[in-house]
Amino acid sequence: MENATLNLVILICYMGGLMGFGIYQGMKVKNTTDLNIGGRSVPGWACALSERATAESAWCLVGFPGFAYGSGLVSVWVALGLALGNIFAWTLLANRMRKEAEKYDAQTYVDWMVKRHSKSKAVTAIRLVGSFIVIFLFAFYVEAQLIGGGKTLHTLFNLPVATGIILTIAIIVPYTVWGGFQSVVYTDCVQSILMIFTLIVAPLYGLYYISVTPGLYASSITEALRMAGPNFIDWTSGAKGIFAGFMIASNFAWIIAYLGGLPHLTVRFMAMKDDAAWRTGRNIACVWTVLGYTGAILIGLVGLAIFGPENIKDAEMIMPLVVLKIFHPALAAICVTGAIAAMLSTADSMLIVTSSEFSENILKPVIMKGKKLDPKKELFISRCVTVVVGFAALALAFLLPANMVYTIVSFAWAGMGNPFAVVTCMTLLWDKYTGTAAVWTMICGFLGTVLWQISPMNATLDARLIGVFPAILAGYIVTKMTYGRDEVKA
Repeated sequence: MENATLNLVILICYMGGLMGFGIYQGMKVKNTTDLNIGGRSVPGWACALSERATAESAWCLVGFPGFAYGSGLVSVWVALGLALGNIFAWTLLANRMRKEAEKYDAQTYVDWMVKRHSKSKAVTAIRLVGSFIVIFLFAFYVEAQLIGGGKTLHTLFNLPVATGIILTIAIIVPYTVWGGFQSVVYTDCVQSILMIFTLIVAPLYGLYYISVTPGLYASSITEALRMAGPNFIDWTSGAKGIFAGFMIASNFAWIIAYLGGLPHLTVRFMAMKDDAAWRTGRNIACVWTVLGYTGAILIGLVGLAIFGPENIKDAEMIMPLVVLKIFHPALAAICVTGAIAAMLSTADSMLIVTSSEFSENILKPVIMKGKKLDPKKELFISRCVTVVVGFAALALAFLLPANMVYTIVSFAWAGMGNPFAVVTCMTLLWDKYTGTAAVWTMICGFLGTVLWQISPMNATLDARLIGVFPAILAGYIVTKMTYGRDEVKA
């Protein structure tokens, strides 16, 4: 009871401070540009910390440690793909997207696509197809964060998971609605620091703890992997020959989405202030990434050494269980609050990006037919859309319950990352790439990925790898067919 009270006090203080800070930032929001992209004046350090918190979310503190706990060394390939992808994104893509957004006055990722291909006959289709993919898949992404929040609150307070889900959305929506992008970015910074603290301190102390504590499953990670079975210590999880190559490629393929395929991360590149901000952000983000993924794997493997492979019913609860086991209750509560912070940081970002895409690419140009609105009324409508999106995600968490955060994030990551990564890269690197080709890239990449994911073949070769090929083929073939005939005549 004493520990539960301590956990509750720490959680209430943290959440209260988070909401207060978000509401304070909301006082600076004067128009939809402030709401959607922070007025294009966000410092690099803030963009980097926000991007890292948003990207890693429930995934890095719940889903991925659970995957490492259940699979062993094969998890390294996933971490390698994700880490290299993020480093490439910050090094090669981030500043380019910042300049593109400034040049075309783009407020969202789809808005950038539309303005980049503004002369194309397919400009309306780009707007509608791009927005549909974002809104559809972000709903699943937010669902994953809400489920992760419900699970973590269940571990802390033994609350029903459903109650935890409702509490999670109740915390997120107010400050996101009021403060918009600016609020989300700066609250993400606090959450990002708490997350990286957990990802560094927990595995380091965990390694010491298993080496000096008798009666555990194993006294070291190497011993735990060996005792857990041959698949845990095998870099290919027991796969042989060509299937080993398929397994490595499938896990490494997480890298693809980072190449411009994740609108909630790309918009942070677009919001940076200048070149100096990009350089600062790049350095912080790259260091965070290496430390964060190393820590996430080690937390899972420390959990394996403490509990063994068969004693945890839900592998995705391994991080909360490890910190509650090894730390003083106060420090454990802070670290578990870091997990909740991770979920909030992604869920709030998804909400603001989804509402921005809907407002900027469907509501204003299609439903309202470009009619000019009073800035205050426009801001009010955008905030209302955020509330609706939040409750839609809440409904989805109950209508389509899913037990595995890893699985949901993988589905959304691939379905969104494959088509958008190809569109981004082809748009930036190929002058002949047409707007009509962009539409078919998105359609074929999205459908190819989703259809492969629900097929039995996904067990052999993951859709994160396969789904990029129909997108590339569609982009190339349709460009060859439409180049020179795609633009609307003046």
